[in-house]
Amino acid sequence: MLKKLFLALFIAAAVACSANPRVKLDEGSGALRPNAKQEIITKDLVALLEKAHYKKVPFDDSLSSVVFDLYLKNLDQGKNYFLQSDIDSFEPYRKVLLNDLKNGDLSAMFHIYNVYRKRFNEQLKYAISQIDKKYDFTKEESFVYDREKLAWFKTEAEAQESWRKRIKYDLLNLKLSSTGKEGEETKNKKTLKERYQNLLSQENTSNNYDAFQIMMNAFTGAIDPHTNYFTPEDAQRFNESMARSFEGIGAQLMMDNEVVKVMRIVPGGPAFRDKTLKQDDRIIAVAQGDGEFVDVVGWRLGNVVSKIKGPKGTTVRLKVIPAGQELTSAPKIISLVRDKIVDEEQSAKKEVKEVKGADGKTYKIGVIKVPGFYLNFKEMQAGNPDYKSTTRDVRRILDTLKQEKVDAVLMDLRANGGGSLIEAVELTGLFIKSGPVVQVRDPNNRVEINNDEDESISWEGPLGVLIDRFSASASEIFAAAIQDYGRGIIIGTQSYGKGTVQSAVAMDQFISRADRLLLSARDKTNEASNDESMPQGAPKFGQINFTTFKFYRINGSSTQHKGVTPDIEFPMIYAADKFGESSEKAALPWDQIKSSSYNPYADLSAIKPVLIKKHNERMKTSTEYKYLLDDIEAFNKREGETSVSLQETKLKKEREDQDAKNRDRVNARRQLKGLPAIAKGQALPRMDNDFIEDESLDIMADFIELKPAVHNQVAASAK
Repeated sequence: MLKKLFLALFIAAAVACSANPRVKLDEGSGALRPNAKQEIITKDLVALLEKAHYKKVPFDDSLSSVVFDLYLKNLDQGKNYFLQSDIDSFEPYRKVLLNDLKNGDLSAMFHIYNVYRKRFNEQLKYAISQIDKKYDFTKEESFVYDREKLAWFKTEAEAQESWRKRIKYDLLNLKLSSTGKEGEETKNKKTLKERYQNLLSQENTSNNYDAFQIMMNAFTGAIDPHTNYFTPEDAQRFNESMARSFEGIGAQLMMDNEVVKVMRIVPGGPAFRDKTLKQDDRIIAVAQGDGEFVDVVGWRLGNVVSKIKGPKGTTVRLKVIPAGQELTSAPKIISLVRDKIVDEEQSAKKEVKEVKGADGKTYKIGVIKVPGFYLNFKEMQAGNPDYKSTTRDVRRILDTLKQEKVDAVLMDLRANGGGSLIEAVELTGLFIKSGPVVQVRDPNNRVEINNDEDESISWEGPLGVLIDRFSASASEIFAAAIQDYGRGIIIGTQSYGKGTVQSAVAMDQFISRADRLLLSARDKTNEASNDESMPQGAPKFGQINFTTFKFYRINGSSTQHKGVTPDIEFPMIYAADKFGESSEKAALPWDQIKSSSYNPYADLSAIKPVLIKKHNERMKTSTEYKYLLDDIEAFNKREGETSVSLQETKLKKEREDQDAKNRDRVNARRQLKGLPAIAKGQALPRMDNDFIEDESLDIMADFIELKPAVHNQVAASAK
């Protein structure tokens, strides 16, 4: 009787929870609605972040307003779909949205999403209907392609006028890239129709979990730019990217006109070894082992991927239309045995470069490109001796470089967005004997020092670290520690400035037993339907990556906002107010704590000015440095532009002038290498030119020559 009574109470609570939603959602075709699981996740997620997030932000009307604005921006950043009348109708939700989320009421957010979806369909269908019209490319008018700072469309007519210009711009682009042969205008219009139809079909295959992901990111992003909720599907994808490994066939897929297409074959995987599946092949059906084929045309990409992935040793069969053949062609059947895939393309790798120093000697420098701080945490916990990690990969590379007798090592962390905090500490340990690497402060202001405990050193010689504006988080921990210890020279531009630590936690552990019973009760009343197919091994309720700590350099300074300033700086291409942590409105502030106790390996204060002087002298006569400054000027100019001419002759001349400038630059570089010039009309070859790396190698040569006493000091410290 008690069990029946409690069940009745839970059913009553479930009904009460959704009895009075703020908005009565449309029952029409195409309208999306939240399910019971999403309502429970929302309620418990808000409660979790209100209590446990590092940033103690008040959950009040002010935060609700930020969530509201960010949600609209996430949906329609370019202001291409909503009308001002839509925005006005949403305005009553501004101050109550957060309170709705606390109660698990997603009705207002789903209403906004459904209006967006309706407008998206209307604008795309209108655009498709206008493509066959005649367009005058001699008329002087312009298309505003960046409307973010403009007002919302006041009327439907204003929206359609903007889309008319977008169609004209897209057709003009296709025309300028055509050969001018007869029939190409018709072909270009067909191409544009297919492009717009693809956008339309992609939106129409989205489900309530796609909408829910955007909603939760608006909420989490209002608190902190690095706090994110992941649906089960996205959680699995995130965790695989951190591990740099997964189980499947080894193919990256994409959507192309409602059909899944092979974008890339991962080297070393089953598809790579089998050689029957090719890039641009299209997959139209999937079967498990000897089971029947399931047609997947029109499916969402994530659901197709879930069908193709699976445990190591199992078989999947694919019906494939080979690249270049019509969809009506007879498919070929490919059978593949799934295996563990390690994506080496996204792993640390090395290259040995030679550079001549000012003393006339040739030096060998090992360049190690580290794209991220990855760690297969699951396999490490399971005791697998071959688990994948950045530190293990770099240690093996350093052993190889020592055998090749390199004179110095340059760690290239450009565009490395970070990853595992554990790996940042472990990687630093390869270059120091032992000691503190980073300080971590929790929400209660308690500070813990993360130390390298391993006294072995993998590389004692000259060391450089190359960073840029997109080197973030774990990259900044590593670069800062190397700089504070005097262990090496930091080269490049100011880093991103992300000084916070996120914990990745499955939401499953925060869903109470009461909520699980409530969900079960609602399942029985068929209110929790419309759930997506769950990827194998994914957290049932998704995953929350939220800010739990703030990290500090061992000298006490936070990297938050300020990042790491290199010892030898290059001009920054990307402005700090537009790119990096300092451009994020919800970012935590910079601050400082007490320095930890550590012993520097060397004093580089006398060396750095000499290296800077030698670098500056080279830059005075460097053609590539002048090109870099030109690129920065051109980039900043483009950043300020929001429109483009729709007059064919004018746009054509602008592009021809830019092509001529590019050709002159390529030919100047080819002349330096003794290669023949590229004539007008010839395709410009890709120049594998990395001026910043080349100059960094020269800096390392200077470092080797100037620093024998310091190298001995570092080696002595290591012992």
